[in-house]
Amino acid sequence: MTTRILIVRTSSLGDLVHMLPAISDIAGHVPDARIDWIAEESFAEIPSWHPAVHEVIPVAHRRWRKHWWDAQTRRERAALRADLAARQYDIILDMQALLKSVWLVRQARGVRHGLDWKSAREPLASLFYDVKHRVEFWQPAIVRQRTLAAATFGYTPEGAPDFGLRAITDGAAIEPAALIMPSASRDDKLWPAGHWRRVFDHLQARGLGLRLLAGNEAEQARARELIQGREQAEVLPRLGLRQVADQLARARIMVGLDSGLTHLSAGLGRPTIGIYKASTPVRTPLQGPAYTASLGERGQEPDAGQVLAAIDAALDAARPDPAQ
Repeated sequence: MTTRILIVRTSSLGDLVHMLPAISDIAGHVPDARIDWIAEESFAEIPSWHPAVHEVIPVAHRRWRKHWWDAQTRRERAALRADLAARQYDIILDMQALLKSVWLVRQARGVRHGLDWKSAREPLASLFYDVKHRVEFWQPAIVRQRTLAAATFGYTPEGAPDFGLRAITDGAAIEPAALIMPSASRDDKLWPAGHWRRVFDHLQARGLGLRLLAGNEAEQARARELIQGREQAEVLPRLGLRQVADQLARARIMVGLDSGLTHLSAGLGRPTIGIYKASTPVRTPLQGPAYTASLGERGQEPDAGQVLAAIDAALDAARPDPAQ
């Protein structure tokens, strides 16, 4: 008998990546699970990459909140409300525990599960669930998500996280290149240019070309300045999520600021070095099947030497064994 499940986790990019192992767990422990997932439209590709996700239902909170009462926004909200009302789920699981996610949970039909008052980031959200679960707050996000899913469906999570991204990684040929993510949404996350240039020197000395990821024009300009005068270095044009994922899957190593793309790299099984400066890795460390290092802490950036040592450890760990 099919168990119809609705997952509510709308954003952000890194948070959706952290959700993927919980989806793998559910699919492995719930016979005939049919999983739908509500996600922010700009990140809706990510759930679609997991083979256990049947349908992704896009929501446009980020766009709607700028024009909440416009006629077009009202029509889109009404269409989403009608769509959810027409569905019947056995389990609705809010993995976000925010008032904005509760707004979606309340429009869907089914038994509503979520975090309890002491576990939720916004405790008021817990008042709207039929079944509440206790999950320790200060632990890695992937562990929290897997634990909440396990409590909801009555199993014990086992083994390393499985991100379910083999559709991207299978057949990806590793290239002699390092993917670099030197940009961030906030200036307080940025790492000094001198540190980056030491990293670039080191990577190129190890025989790797440099490919820098950047989004808007300001990020593109900063990235071009960082590699000015270097050979075997390029700033990639702005890419779609799947294009970025394909680039990451082929990279020898990824070095980046704490960002959703850095977490995606780890989930794709690439050696990944994360630089934390304005956030803590306690709750969002890099996790994946290959070598990862989460360096720094809120208010305490790592120095270049720490990053260089981690790069060597990552590259040496991934080196093929000559005895094989």
